[in-house]
Amino acid sequence: MNPETEARFPHQLMYTAAKQYYLEDATQAEIAASLGVSRATVSRLLTEARKQGIVEIRVHRPETLEDGRLAAELAGFLGIQRVYLVPKVSGPKLGPWLAPGLARALADTGLEPGDVVLVSSGSTVYECAREGLGRFPGVTVAPAVGGQEEPQPWFQTNETTRILAEGLGGVPSYLYAPALPGPELFYSLQHEPSVRRVMDLWARAKCAIMGVGSAPLMRQVVPAFVPREAPGLNQAVGDVCSRFYDRDGEPVGYSGSERLVATSPEELRRIPHSIAVAVGTEKAAAIVAAAKGGYFNRLVTDATTAESILTIS
Repeated sequence: MNPETEARFPHQLMYTAAKQYYLEDATQAEIAASLGVSRATVSRLLTEARKQGIVEIRVHRPETLEDGRLAAELAGFLGIQRVYLVPKVSGPKLGPWLAPGLARALADTGLEPGDVVLVSSGSTVYECAREGLGRFPGVTVAPAVGGQEEPQPWFQTNETTRILAEGLGGVPSYLYAPALPGPELFYSLQHEPSVRRVMDLWARAKCAIMGVGSAPLMRQVVPAFVPREAPGLNQAVGDVCSRFYDRDGEPVGYSGSERLVATSPEELRRIPHSIAVAVGTEKAAAIVAAAKGGYFNRLVTDATTAESILTIS
């Protein structure tokens, strides 16, 4: 401490102010009156007390988050490897809230240059990709599903791929194919070298980042290629990578779904680090069913969604 500070703020005075403020819950006005100084001086006393080590502030992460009881209980309930919890998500933007949990999940994957990361379409994954998720130079980032005939950028998986690859320091590998092509185009795409290269990446992916969609008949917006009137979709409770499934996690098909350009359930189950990012009590049933189907083995969500999932019998 320099002499000027010592003269103006003796240790005893800083200690007394800090004790009253932090331990006795006194207001700065009350402290100023008891010490015979101004409120501005009290503020400076408290600031200097922290700088001098008289006051140490520790912030403890609640046990309901990350490795706490709730995360462990949910992982056991879903039968998956790990759950990464974030505080209650609020506001229209999901990315800033969920990105810290996704960043922790990615840090645990051990990604190295040359490893493949798949990414699905959807607004949640798109928003997370725009946030800081860590740096993994040299990884290959590829779409897990083809693009869709929608104006919103989160339906264009190549755009999410580009943003994520740039953020991670990786290399994008684009899929120039619609999610559900017609019969002739689907046949042609099977022999298109650029498309085959991405499909080959699906089989050796080390990590996948995917959203979890709620029941298609409950959504305000579904991809244009999804036939809402299809009888089979009445049984669908959600989808992963545009693959719909029922409450037992079994695939739900519809006319043309055999032409879907997307990772198959079998390919998703083989991925060592398959990370679902989903939030909202309305998605609880879809998350449970996707876990039953083995579509992901790690989940990023918030505490409120976790508690809602645990109420499902």
